[in-house]
Amino acid sequence: MKVFKFGGASVKDANGVKNVVRVLEKTGFSDLIIVISAMGKTTNALEKVVELYLKNSSELKGAIHNVQQYHTIILETLFDNKQHVVFKKINRLFKDMETTLSRNKSTQYDYIYDQVVCYGELIATTIVSEYLNQQGYENKWLDARDFIKTDTTYRDAEVDWEITQRSIQKKVNTKGLSVTQGFIASDKNNFTTTLGREGSDYTAGIFAYCLNADSVSIWKDVPGVLNADPRVFSITHLLSHVSYEEAIELAFYGASVIHPKTIQPLQRKEIPLYVKSFLNPADEGTSVKKGQPLDPYLPCYIVKKDQILLSLSSLDFSFIVEDKISEIFSFFHQYHLKVDLIQSSAISFSVCLDDKFDHFDVLIMKLKAKFRVTYNKNVCLYTIRHFTEEAVRSLEQDKDILLKQITRETYQMVVKE
Repeated sequence: MKVFKFGGASVKDANGVKNVVRVLEKTGFSDLIIVISAMGKTTNALEKVVELYLKNSSELKGAIHNVQQYHTIILETLFDNKQHVVFKKINRLFKDMETTLSRNKSTQYDYIYDQVVCYGELIATTIVSEYLNQQGYENKWLDARDFIKTDTTYRDAEVDWEITQRSIQKKVNTKGLSVTQGFIASDKNNFTTTLGREGSDYTAGIFAYCLNADSVSIWKDVPGVLNADPRVFSITHLLSHVSYEEAIELAFYGASVIHPKTIQPLQRKEIPLYVKSFLNPADEGTSVKKGQPLDPYLPCYIVKKDQILLSLSSLDFSFIVEDKISEIFSFFHQYHLKVDLIQSSAISFSVCLDDKFDHFDVLIMKLKAKFRVTYNKNVCLYTIRHFTEEAVRSLEQDKDILLKQITRETYQMVVKE
């Protein structure tokens, strides 16, 4: 069996949903699990709902209505019969979301976030599943929360692999066609958790690992894995072949085409990953497999915006050594800040951080009690894998560089945006 993942861009409107069917008509419907993300920018819209709910804003109902109206337009385009069961199912999901908010007693943002944002995936998969049925492609709709079990780290949950594998192997039929959600899971109390933003790729990897799939295909609006983000760089090249190791490196440094956690379960069982265009499904795209050299071999550029450059030094000018570094990293772990670059000297320690949970301001108060602290917010981290002198020279041009670091295969610099 195979696992396909379609992201939000691929199902952003009715034509996108119809195109998913066209892709499947070319690739086959049997022995397939399809993982679907929330449609278009729905996750962003639901994040706004959470924000307005916590503010007790009068605009909350309007924000929910806007999300519902967006999906209603898609429904009315795909289904001529307004009495189709899908309309009731989607209305029920929106009522469930409103009930969840009305009954909620928690003030914890991350928990509320997961209980609300999950509806984007639930709604999207319901629409796709019912449209497939209407087109004559019978399928089973699966609630990913019944299968993928995690801890209670809301918004960035850790998978309990033993329970998850047992559940998926026992309950999921690898024959026929199934549709499920990316990104979402549940904890031991059946409260919804999420696997981190853009975590639908990871969901595909989890199902593939647990079911010993033949392959995973991620369908994108780009031809495959490119050596640079086309939204940032005017000239890009398709990478035809990438090894698991190289893909993990690229994902770690921030390449957005593959979720960082996706590769690891696939690598353990040597399950091939394909990144292909849903606009041109017959094209080769990119294959990610064991041991294959990067082809073509050329510099790969990665850009991460909205980073924080943090520099620490001892209040008494003592050395920053193992015990202090250990303490610093325990703070990063506690406040869920991801470290993307490290540079240290005898009395100073600098890191480039990704503060995706907005915990940095709280962390700073803790650090100031122990260290001399300086930082720059809204900096940009550039990384070049397999850099050349020409690539570095071109990238550095006209930039205000705050820090740079070079290793054998990787060049990084932090610049003011």
